[in-house]
Amino acid sequence: MKELLNRLGLNPSLIKALEKENITVPTEVQSKVIPEAILNKDLIVQSETGTGKTLAYLLPLFHKVDPSKKEMQAIILVPTHELALQIQRVIERLIQNSEVKVTSTPIIGNVNIERQIDKLKERPNIIVGSSGRILELIKKKKIAAHTVKTIILDEADRLLDIHNIESVKAIIKGTLKDRQILVFSATISKDAEALAKEIMKEPQIIKNESTATVPETIEHIYFVADQRDKIDVLRKLVRIMNPEKALAFVSNGDELSLLVEKLKFRKLDAEGIQGANFKLERKKVMDDFRNGKLQLLVATDIAARGIDIENLTHIFNLNMPEQPNDYLHRAGRTGRKGNAGVCVSIVTQRESELLKQYEKKLNIKFTQKDMRMGEIVDVKKDIENKKEGTPKRENVQKRSPIKKKKKY
Repeated sequence: MKELLNRLGLNPSLIKALEKENITVPTEVQSKVIPEAILNKDLIVQSETGTGKTLAYLLPLFHKVDPSKKEMQAIILVPTHELALQIQRVIERLIQNSEVKVTSTPIIGNVNIERQIDKLKERPNIIVGSSGRILELIKKKKIAAHTVKTIILDEADRLLDIHNIESVKAIIKGTLKDRQILVFSATISKDAEALAKEIMKEPQIIKNESTATVPETIEHIYFVADQRDKIDVLRKLVRIMNPEKALAFVSNGDELSLLVEKLKFRKLDAEGIQGANFKLERKKVMDDFRNGKLQLLVATDIAARGIDIENLTHIFNLNMPEQPNDYLHRAGRTGRKGNAGVCVSIVTQRESELLKQYEKKLNIKFTQKDMRMGEIVDVKKDIENKKEGTPKRENVQKRSPIKKKKKY
């Protein structure tokens, strides 16, 4: 294993750091990206969520950054507060576990800029953050962009959209002419790819052929309900299942606000995040959720991008995503590191037909459940039951303070 990692050209200290994280085999995208990135090539990388993109760019960055130089050498641009902090945590673990003592600081908007300026006085080697705040600090001459040798765009499909492209271009313009630009995204449109090529030097395009898979430790269950009853079904399920930490997905902000309001009225510890959240408010919600003060976090798909929560036990879907891979991204937030997880979908009769597509595409199995007298029960469908018009139910869980072998 060590020989394989050595063939990627990495600093041996980084290999030891990976071993401490129980990372013994590079993923496909890491094997393709790391050797090329070490050679300072510009890269456009498309790879599914969960395939190891963060380490694919951090490892060669750690390999190249010179910690002895008290200067900013790399900027990692991201579209969300949560993703910036998530990347910063990975950087801190690499620093802790290796002998490569680079320095790094997150720079994000809507937080105290004076504190960030104080951090920048220490000349961190790596800056992770949003394009708007970083550009603001470059203009204030608090970030010396002319020393930056590497720029990384994570979730580039969003950074290259109409809302961010101008600030991204402005940041790149202030850096060295011989800088390296690495562009990473789970999906990238032709327009975004064309924009990326405009700011890069003959970029090599890498597309990861393998896709992320749903961990086998996740159980996939669903409940059929009328659209108007979905919120009430979710409320009852949270009471019965009593998850430690759960994430519920809705389709839009209006639906999110209504759901959170009704859950709070029913005395559930729930809050929501969406793209319109003020960042300080959003940070407080995320901190409360991570610290166990909230049981249920409600989010839209866009708002949830970049969120990485440890010990997330349950996922609830109040609407079914249009594409199977979107379901994969939702479900894959639980059941990590070998832990058990449950992905619960509350669907209408019509939406339940989508589950067949998910089963075939993702190679998973959905089991229909129901609730009866405060219990979760199986729904068994057979010819006799269909004739009678009533599904047969088999009790699989009783609500009890006694810990069961199988807990939802």
